[in-house]
Amino acid sequence: MSKLTVSEGADRQDAVSRRGLFGLATASATGLALGGCAQHTDGELSAQVSAPFGARVAAHGASQAGVDRPAVPQGRLEFGVFDLGDGVSPGTALAKIGEAVSAVVSGRSTRLAGTEPGDLTVTVGVGPRLVAAVDPALPGATRLPVFAHEQIAAGDRDGDVMVQVCGSDPLAVTLASGALADAVHAAGGDERWSQGGFRRYGGDGYALNLLGFRDGIVQPDPSDLADPLWLSGPEPVAGGTIAVVRRLRIDLPGFLGLSVPEQEAAVGRHRGNGCPLSGGSVSTPLDLGAKTQEGSYLIPATAHARRANADVTGVGVMLRRGYNYDNGPEDQGLLFISFHRKLRTFTETQYQLDAADALMSHTLATASATFLVLPGFDPATPLGLRLFS
Repeated sequence: MSKLTVSEGADRQDAVSRRGLFGLATASATGLALGGCAQHTDGELSAQVSAPFGARVAAHGASQAGVDRPAVPQGRLEFGVFDLGDGVSPGTALAKIGEAVSAVVSGRSTRLAGTEPGDLTVTVGVGPRLVAAVDPALPGATRLPVFAHEQIAAGDRDGDVMVQVCGSDPLAVTLASGALADAVHAAGGDERWSQGGFRRYGGDGYALNLLGFRDGIVQPDPSDLADPLWLSGPEPVAGGTIAVVRRLRIDLPGFLGLSVPEQEAAVGRHRGNGCPLSGGSVSTPLDLGAKTQEGSYLIPATAHARRANADVTGVGVMLRRGYNYDNGPEDQGLLFISFHRKLRTFTETQYQLDAADALMSHTLATASATFLVLPGFDPATPLGLRLFS
């Protein structure tokens, strides 16, 4: 988790290195005088700390934070994937990681350098290798298959442990991700791959992707997430969920070189307002049968909105919390993250996209993994205890 891509404003994104942010945090924490500024004591600094980045989100509970809470995903992300070394006890390692999670979210971690955590959340999951070692029949024990439109190095596929750090404050996210990476390393893990990301919201509250379209419009009913999201059993995994993460590099010049009507036909929605091509408001369900007077579908057969629609996939709606990323002009795109009770909710959807989705010709997966997001934890029940007792 060595890089964080942040959005400093509506139209500007800056890649901020952890080294630079650590230097800023260290200067603040030690009261260094820069440019003639007066030094402050730790007490004075603490008194100046405010919480402009949202209320704290409890780390403990029946389920982990960072999946459906907060309800609106925060603006910054650091996502890290790690492998545990031979002979490392998953239960012991996860308990140590859980302690670090509690420390950073509560603001107790010295690695935060006095920074208020705000709405910081940390979500931890384990990969198929670890789950299958307990019981190959458990949810989360199955690896993702290889799909079309992939160019993934061996080191950017799969992994033993995921650590997702989200928050509204890029400084808190970066410091917390460093603290969590240290905790994983101390527990016997090594980084496999990582990615930073950012979300930008439009005036209507929907996130915008790098293509200029609203992202994640269709989501499960937030008042009834039990069936599509949370595992009800077996007991060791109850309260958990299945996550899929895929880094999708987007051919921005190619897609944005299309005319706006061509872009909208590929997506199935109007770029300006997110409304479906079949009519209605942004939240109106797609009318997949609607046609022009000439008999053509208003939402083309190859439109992404059609191919990913639950009525087409037949596997229901997944909870999506994706983030834009920017690794430089040749590598920009979307870090796709989804949560669901069954892995096939994602795989069947992806098969539909691979078969005939117009957007797929503009995307290339460069990292891919699935994880069992562990059930919630608290001081009396360490992270991972129920699965690796």
